[in-house]
This record gives sequence, structure tokens and C-alpha cells, in this order.
Amino acid sequence: MDDSVSPAAFADMGLDERILKAIADLGWKEPTLIQERAIPLALDGKDIVARARTGSGKTAAFLIPIIQKILLRKSDLDQKACCRALVVVPSKELAKQAYKNLLELTAVCSTQVRCVDLSNQADLAAEKPLLKENPDVVIGTPSKIFAHLQSRSLTPKQKLEFIVFDEADLLFSFGYERDIQNIKPYLPEMCQTFLTSATLSEDIVRLKKLFLHNPVTLKLEESRLPEADQLTQYHIQCDATEKFVLLYAMLKLNLIQGKTIVFVNSVERCYRVKLFLEQFGIKACILNSELPVNSRCHIVQQFNDNVYDILVASDEINLKPAAAKGKNKRKSDKEYGVSRGVDFQNVSNVINFDFPLNVDAYVHRVGRTARGQNQGTALSFVLPMELPLLEEVDRLLSEALDSGGGVPTEAASVFKPYQFRMDQIEGFRYRAEDAMRAVTKVAVREARIKEIRQEMLNSQKLKTYFTDNPRDLQVLRHDKTLHTVRVQPHLKHVPDYLVPPVLRPVVKSRSDTPKTSSTKKVHPSKGAFRNRKRKADPLKSFEFGGLAEMVKKRRHK
Repeated sequence: MDDSVSPAAFADMGLDERILKAIADLGWKEPTLIQERAIPLALDGKDIVARARTGSGKTAAFLIPIIQKILLRKSDLDQKACCRALVVVPSKELAKQAYKNLLELTAVCSTQVRCVDLSNQADLAAEKPLLKENPDVVIGTPSKIFAHLQSRSLTPKQKLEFIVFDEADLLFSFGYERDIQNIKPYLPEMCQTFLTSATLSEDIVRLKKLFLHNPVTLKLEESRLPEADQLTQYHIQCDATEKFVLLYAMLKLNLIQGKTIVFVNSVERCYRVKLFLEQFGIKACILNSELPVNSRCHIVQQFNDNVYDILVASDEINLKPAAAKGKNKRKSDKEYGVSRGVDFQNVSNVINFDFPLNVDAYVHRVGRTARGQNQGTALSFVLPMELPLLEEVDRLLSEALDSGGGVPTEAASVFKPYQFRMDQIEGFRYRAEDAMRAVTKVAVREARIKEIRQEMLNSQKLKTYFTDNPRDLQVLRHDKTLHTVRVQPHLKHVPDYLVPPVLRPVVKSRSDTPKTSSTKKVHPSKGAFRNRKRKADPLKSFEFGGLAEMVKKRRHK
């Protein structure tokens, strides 16, 4: 596309005024690249295969033309209510996100375009009345949609006009291939199809042959991650113990600023990191596949609402079976996905506490930050044995950034070394090692049991049962107290002698900043700090030369 040509505006696409009003209310000034290319093609009735990176606006690119065409159908008073669009997604989180986006885009025409989200854990019988009302759009995972097709509560054969496969490459990796094949006979022969994905793999080719007819393939000329001026990627080599020391020191010394997602590779590690941070008064929430879907969505909402600044998340559901070991694992939700699709808002930093197992997993994790026009930083802790994997990730991402198509040079590396003087934080090491010893296997197991108990008490499904069986409720409430990790109040504060000399003026100036009230926390992603954050790297490198210079400048001010 010629750079001299200005991008098309939403108003130039022939969209309904009600859609344009909703877009304006959302604050969208102009369409993203995928929206600019895909929406006109979709309005012309084309089948589309679109590859675009995470955070590029793929969801709105297919929802807007669907809403437009449904509104046109509804202008004909003879049209009967029926399901006209199926949106197939690989995870419950993605289903809820797509549903939220659709509600936002139909805010001015919600009575004309109705949608049902099948991602909750309700029984099929509880969802059938919703489908009997013939919603215009149905969103769900392949297994849930197929179950309703089988039970005849969903009968789109005659009137269905659109089908969307969102994040299509994950549909196969999540084990939905058979469900997708089973869905096919229930659909009309000719149906406009949209297929969106961050990658175009062999699975996508198979899916394209099964559902699409002469599709237009959009391979947008953009890297899989934002450019270096928007996303800064660091790595630091360390051992298993130093991971915990580094995380503790950087958080307590305010070297990590803004909302942060800490990624680990298993549910067990999720709780281990959370219990470790708790001992130092560092508040964090957790997100993993064992939590019920309503709890997961609530946690994401709390994180987005700035109730928590730190979220510890595991994406173990995306691991290959050979990598997911353990005999007595609790049953995980196979429709769970956190590293991709979930709309985390205003994330300044992603920390790979455990390095991901492949390039796609790395891209999906780091794609949680630097979304839209916001700045972001990614820091990866790398064990010595993981260096070959780091080099592979670096090579593949560097090749994607090499516009000339040649072999990238060493200077083209996407990773910067994160300079950190470990000898300056030996005092943190002793405290961290003591805290690590306290987080035993028993403590982790009991933390997970405590979480289950709390979910049972909060469960809407069990309310009726507890009403009929009040004794069981009392037993659950007064069950044996779990041996939680003991939190020592003095560990919440970092004494001056532990702070590296070059950082003492900075740490002191930040600690002296008063809060607005005892109940309302001033978040670094809000207020006056927001503009400064976007200009500066939110993850401050512990490089003593540059840091000393920064301290000097602050003193002169």
C-alpha cells in the first residue's frame, strides 16, 4: 500500500450510523490495518483468511461487517428472527472478549442485534431458552456449539450467513479438530466465512479447505510483535534461585513500574510465586486453568480495573502433552487460554519468569503488552539450559523484522541484555531464600485447596444446595484451618542498608511520595505519570552508569 495514501476512515466504508456512533463512543479515530483491509472485502461478501498479530483489531474487523449486514436484513420487516452468525473461538476467555466487543459495537442498536455467549459453565438445558429466542449471533467454543447442534437447540442450517473462526490456529492445538469436522454437516453449503489467526500453519490450510470458497488471503506486512520503538525486549541469564531474588528486588526497588503480568509454565508455579511475593507484602492475583471461568473473568476485570498491579499467570494448557507431566494433576479446563485472546488493558510489562517453550508461546505472551499505541516492555529470565531456545526465538523474530529478507546480523537482535549487578543485592538473596524455603509443597497444595473452598462458598450453582443442606455449609466454613505461609510484617519494608547506594536517592524519593488517601492507591498507569510512562521505558535497567546519571539529574532538579 502506498504510504502517501491516507488510511480510509470508518465513515468512508458505508457503515450504518448506529455502528459509527458506537465506534466514536469507543474513541477509535481510524481503522487499524487489518480493519482497513478486511471490512470492505467482508462487506462485498468475500471469504477472508487474515493473518495479523495480537492486538491488531482482528475481532472488530469481522464483527463490524457482520453487524452491518444484520442491520440491513432487519430493515426488511418480513425477516424473521434467526441465528445469522456463528463465532467459533478456542477458549472461554476469548468468547467472553468477543461478546464484550460485540456489545460495545451494538450499544446503539442492541435491540436489533442480539447475541448469546455460550462460554459459561451452565448446563445445555439452561442455555436452550436463550437459543430459543433466536439470537442473531452465537459465540462459543467448538465443543459447546457442536453439543447444541446435536441437541437441536441450535439449528442454523437454513438461515446462517456468516461463520467466524477466531484465533484459528489455536482451535487445533486445543484439540478441537474433531468437533470442527462434526460441525460442518450442520451448516449451509454456502456461508460467508472469516478465518483470523496470528499464524498461517498447515492446520489453517486444512480448515480453509473445509469451510472457505475462493477466499482472499490477507498477509499484512507487519511483524509478529510491535517495533522496537514501541516494545523493548530484555533478557537476563540467571539460575533457578536468582529468578526469585531478581523478581523480589526489582519489585521492592521500584525498578518495575506499571501493570505487570508474570508468566509461569504451570499451575503449581503460579501459587509458588504468589506465596513467595505475599511474604514481602507484594499484592498479586493469579490466573490459571484450574479456576472456574467466572472467577477467571472476574480476575481479569479486577486487573483491568487496577485492583491489582501484578498478575501471575500460567499458560500450561498450551503445552504439548509430553511437556505437561505430573500424575495427580487436578483436571484443568481445556477451553482455557490466557497468553492469547484475553484483553488485558494498559499492561506496561510482561515478565517471563519461566521462559516459554516455543516461539509462538513467546509471541502470544509478549503480545499482552504494547497494544494499540501504548509502550511496553518484556523481560525474560533465562536459565543456562534455555539459551538455545532464546537464540531460536531471537533468530525467528529477527528474521521477521528483516525487511530485506536477508540473514539478520547480530546487531539486528530483538533482545537487549538486562544489566543487573547481582553482587549489589546479596542482602535480598538471604531474604528471598528464606521466603522460598517457606513455600513448601504442602503450602502450595493447601493454597490451592483454600482457593477451591473459597470458590465453593462463592459458587452460584451451589447456593441452592447449601440452602437445602445448611450443615454442609457450616462444615465448609469451619473446616480445619490451613497452614498458610507465615507472613512476617518486617519483610514488607526494605531497610536502607539493603538498597544499593546508587539507588537510595531514587527509592527514597518514591517512598516519600504521599498517597491521596489510605484506601485509594495511586497507580502508575493513571494520572500525571501516564504521559511520562509512555515516553520512558517502564522497566528501568539496573545499569549503574546510566542509573547514577539519572540520580544526578534528579538532584539538580
